[in-house]
Amino acid sequence: MIKAIILDVDGVIVGNKSGFNWPDPNIQVIEALKKLRSEGKIISLCTAKGTFAIKGIVEAAHLDNLHVGDGGAVVMDFINNKIVDKYVIPHDLLIKTITLLQQRNLYLELYGIGKYFVEKNKISEITKKHTDILHQEPILVDSLIETAKKFEIIKIMPIVYGSKERDKLQSFIASSGDELTFQWGVHPSALPAQFVAITVKSVSKNQAAKNIAKNYDIPLEEFLGVGDGMTDWGFIQLCGYKGAMGNASDELKKKINAEGKKIFIGEDVNHNGLLSILKHFQLI
Repeated sequence: MIKAIILDVDGVIVGNKSGFNWPDPNIQVIEALKKLRSEGKIISLCTAKGTFAIKGIVEAAHLDNLHVGDGGAVVMDFINNKIVDKYVIPHDLLIKTITLLQQRNLYLELYGIGKYFVEKNKISEITKKHTDILHQEPILVDSLIETAKKFEIIKIMPIVYGSKERDKLQSFIASSGDELTFQWGVHPSALPAQFVAITVKSVSKNQAAKNIAKNYDIPLEEFLGVGDGMTDWGFIQLCGYKGAMGNASDELKKKINAEGKKIFIGEDVNHNGLLSILKHFQLI
């Protein structure tokens, strides 16, 4: 029996169909999650975005349980204002990483819990697009280096367009050693931009899922995991029940189909595909 559900956000409950599931999830999805939570199911959102970006969804569906933000760097319960896990990037590593990325002239954002920072001289169209995605304005600063000296930072996020900028970031990743974790992601409304969550090495959606299971003393075999990209496989592979959206990557669909049982590929996000998955597993 499924007692808990872990859901990616972008491409799963948020799409790119304005007024239907963008910028907010469709009301049918919100109501389904709200009902499941009222019946005692744990409904954990799991995203590489800043935790503040999912707060509105959590409150609308009254999901008063633990959620995962910043690719696993934060695990918290918004409604009860409880943080159970956070991974702050050590100061020396933080300064070194920002410096090397800025030398490659990449657009960067820094994330603390509840806020994020952008340098004033880097404001661009992607800043506006990302503000719409995150539902929160950045704090504009003169220097990310100076900002990093004053605040706890849990994530560095470069945003790249095209092969040239991607190559710059890949060259940094190749030279960065084993102190950092890199999680690539996209948002349907911001394509072709690609987002990269950079966190300390121990951070992952996989570890965050284990943390949630431990906190609620629910075996992962009784979890349903649903996502749309390979970064979501980190938590989906742990779950006894596995789902993917119709718009999921071919690689993720192949991984899930290989499991053979307790799996389902639903409709795409712009057709409320999550509801088809929940119906398949007789949750709604």
